Amino acid sequence: MLREAPYRAPRPARARLRPGVLALGIVTLITLAAAACDNEDKGVTVGAATTGTVSEIVEAPGSVTARSAATLSAPAAGTLTDLRVEAGDQVRKGDVVAVIDSPELVARRDAAAKALDQASRGGGTPTVSLAGYTAVRKRTDKQAASAFDDARAAAGQVADPRTKAVLLKQVDAAEQQYRAASATAAAALRSVQRGVASLGAAVGALATAQRLQAQQAYDLAQAAVDALTLRAPVAGVVQLGGAATGGGTSLSDLISSASAGGAAPAAPATTTGLPGVDEAVPQGAYVAAGTPIATIVDVSRLGLVAEVDETDVLLVKPGVTATVELDAASGVTYRATVRAIDLLPTTSARGGVSYRIRLDLAAGTPTPRPGMSAVVRLQVRQATGAVTVPASAIVNADGQDTVWAVRDGRYRRVPVELGVQGEDVVQVTSGVTAGQRIVVAGADQVHAGDKAS
Repeated sequence: MLREAPYRAPRPARARLRPGVLALGIVTLITLAAAACDNEDKGVTVGAATTGTVSEIVEAPGSVTARSAATLSAPAAGTLTDLRVEAGDQVRKGDVVAVIDSPELVARRDAAAKALDQASRGGGTPTVSLAGYTAVRKRTDKQAASAFDDARAAAGQVADPRTKAVLLKQVDAAEQQYRAASATAAAALRSVQRGVASLGAAVGALATAQRLQAQQAYDLAQAAVDALTLRAPVAGVVQLGGAATGGGTSLSDLISSASAGGAAPAAPATTTGLPGVDEAVPQGAYVAAGTPIATIVDVSRLGLVAEVDETDVLLVKPGVTATVELDAASGVTYRATVRAIDLLPTTSARGGVSYRIRLDLAAGTPTPRPGMSAVVRLQVRQATGAVTVPASAIVNADGQDTVWAVRDGRYRRVPVELGVQGEDVVQVTSGVTAGQRIVVAGADQVHAGDKAS
């Protein structure tokens, strides 16, 4: 049975089908019963139940999805000094895509390197009094706090969620480690004040905290500089700039759920260029933090996302096969298989409730592109060797499906139970047997007890 896509104009539905349902039946006749006889006056056609195969189809609108994608954005303001790819290039995971020069981050890294060298040589530690050591510890804590604040500020400017998360996690870990070292130094100084420890032990603990602070400040500054080298997080095809804007589908909508645990979602692109001008950032240009440089799209495995109406979704199971037609490839049919069905619903454009299903798309020619519109026809049920009757033979009377059967030369209403339902034929699971004569057309002209022709 073919069910109409939620946003497409509905076809006329028979009374026996629930609202919004369309049907498509594929019947392979195994035996063919008696030929029909016509009553021209009444327009009644008598045929017979047969045995065959019926397929039930659910139709849903959908779109093609990429396996994963990610937009690489400038982590800080600077100059795009090296753009190593062109649009359409294939890159491997980890390949360098671009390099940005940020004098501010480089200067911060160089200052941290100088401080680390001084701390490693023992500079900055007082040797005169306990009070001097206390002052140094407080100054070291202040320097550490400043370094962590600077590192968090630099990470906050990174547009790529994955890179930002890694940098922030590194800052948190460093801060926790330093707090432990600072607490150890403070405890050592208190022990000296109470006379239970030597000043040398306190000096050693404080020196350790100083070196750790300097090392962490350098490591965090170096991580921010390293982030200026943009590497492909996934293998795929390069598209310069961010995802296309202007009312089109967003990049996140073009990515299959298979990307979970893979590439991070792309940062939204900003459109600031003039009409007719390529918005890709050229090499040598100044970029602000968050400017999209390139988008890497993994099309090694294409998929589909389709919206199935709530009245049909319980018929869809993982492994169900489907045929797919694309608006962009008229006359071409692709094959697909259901991978997963979402648990939470979405609201369709017409206000109804639907559920998103995800499918793996088999290879085909021409090769689809992510975002292309599709009509997905899911074969949700099939009955083989089934007793079948024409759909026109089914009459719903007071909520009960019936057929007009010919018995003893007269028409008798017979209740039936339906199974798999197609547009032209339906499966009858009880009430009628193969070969039994029934009215197949003009059932509205028949009355119980009328003599059959």
